[in-house]
Amino acid sequence: MNLQILAALQDDPRLSMTALARRVAMSPPAVTERVDRLREAGVIAGWRLDVEPEALGLPVSAYARMRPGPGQLARVTALLPDVEEVTECHRITGDDCFLIKLHVRSMGHLADVLDRLSVHGQLTTSIVVSTPVPLRSVALPRRGVGAAAATPA
Repeated sequence: MNLQILAALQDDPRLSMTALARRVAMSPPAVTERVDRLREAGVIAGWRLDVEPEALGLPVSAYARMRPGPGQLARVTALLPDVEEVTECHRITGDDCFLIKLHVRSMGHLADVLDRLSVHGQLTTSIVVSTPVPLRSVALPRRGVGAAAATPA
């Protein structure tokens, strides 16, 4: 049942508990309790608004891989959350330490952001040309395959 709830919420995260209950053939209190348990168990991590950066005047998207300079790792880790152009950052393995996603107004704006970051380490940047697979939720497990993770006690 939890997978049905998750699938319905992936299709439309704005469903009311009443509409969700109808969709999965449960009572509203029962479905609300299930959703609460899924949130408490960390299966549902939150709700988000998906905004088109270009519509906000940020048509240039880029990824930067960063290798902090000696002694800069903690400083970069503390700095990146405060850089408003950074919309995503992952600590990664390999030669670089961070994979950073940026949205900016122009190539000049990108250069300014990269200049601010480059004092802390080496950057390798790639400009996004197209996005054949946009951000999406993780695929839900099929029944019996990994379904235990979606079944909090």
